Amino acid sequence: MRSDWTIFAELCPAGPSWTVPWPRIEAEFDWIRRLRGVPQDAVHHAEGDVATHTRMAAEALAAQPAWRELPPAGRARLFAAVLLHDVAKPDCTRTEADGRITAPGHSRRGDLTVRRILWELGAPRPWREHVAALVRHHQVPFWALERPDLEQIVLRVSLLAGNRELAMLADADITGRICGDRDEVLENIELFREYCAGLGVLDQPSPFASDHARFQYFRTEGRDPRYAAYDDTRLRMTVLSGLPGAGKDTWVAAHANGRPVISLDAIRTRLGIKPTDGQRAVAAATHDQAREHLRAGRDFVWNATNISRQHRELCIGLGAAYQARVEIVALEVPPGTVRRQNASRSAPVPDAVIDRLIGKWESPDLTEAHAVRVPGAWTMAP
Repeated sequence: MRSDWTIFAELCPAGPSWTVPWPRIEAEFDWIRRLRGVPQDAVHHAEGDVATHTRMAAEALAAQPAWRELPPAGRARLFAAVLLHDVAKPDCTRTEADGRITAPGHSRRGDLTVRRILWELGAPRPWREHVAALVRHHQVPFWALERPDLEQIVLRVSLLAGNRELAMLADADITGRICGDRDEVLENIELFREYCAGLGVLDQPSPFASDHARFQYFRTEGRDPRYAAYDDTRLRMTVLSGLPGAGKDTWVAAHANGRPVISLDAIRTRLGIKPTDGQRAVAAATHDQAREHLRAGRDFVWNATNISRQHRELCIGLGAAYQARVEIVALEVPPGTVRRQNASRSAPVPDAVIDRLIGKWESPDLTEAHAVRVPGAWTMAP
């Protein structure tokens, strides 16, 4: 695999021919080569395996007049998304009892896979997360108006990527197929565009009244996104998120500023529990400490890997129940630095554990907290 993310701009079709250089794309990316021979349902993908579909989808994107009108950087980013949109299908494809071939969960798994690929290629975090969000939601426009959670999805995409781009990706996906319901799906995609335009989020992020209004909207089913929620927060809870070796302890030493710190590593040491052991006792002890600070209305820092959204929610949900203002500090370093800094720790985390964590890594976003900060890189803002 090439180690430079700018390869996407180099491979991106350009005028006047707008040709997709597929042989070179296959030569450059091992994850493209993995798509060869991966079967698909013949009803919805009569064109053949996943590699064939991905090539056809890339060609369909390159033929879109709206895509050609984007600035070069926008074209390259969306082209990367179409190349990566089915990257997780080799890991998700299965044959059902009735003989149908399905790939359940490949969009969500694709989000995780895309993050790792683009992180290893050195892509800037905003660019990487933009592509990952498009891949995660690329099927939504197909049946958008049937989803009860559509509003939250399109508002999330408006904050992380762009709904017009999502529709363009979905259009390329369905056009790059041989299937009987193509026209019906294309009509659904157009309805998706109209829905997003009606909410004012087709081409811009949702304009929440405040960070607290946004935080409460994504936590409250049926909440009106225009509702200016009263800010009743009592304390600041800073939740760290980062792989082992990403520099969480270093950040605490420089920025905790006297605030109490809940450290999972310290609790493991005190309890004599290894990172490879069961963590139930560690989790219980950390939550007990957090409740003490929350009840007292005391600002504090929660120092843990918190790699997945599910694990962060265990912290954030507790904080929200006690009216905490939640700030996530997402710490990132290049892959080689993670391994090097982890190896230099007094108690290094086994490489197998780090690999497992990378496979679960969901980068924090603005739907989870009042603020998301990335030291030395950027602050996420709508």
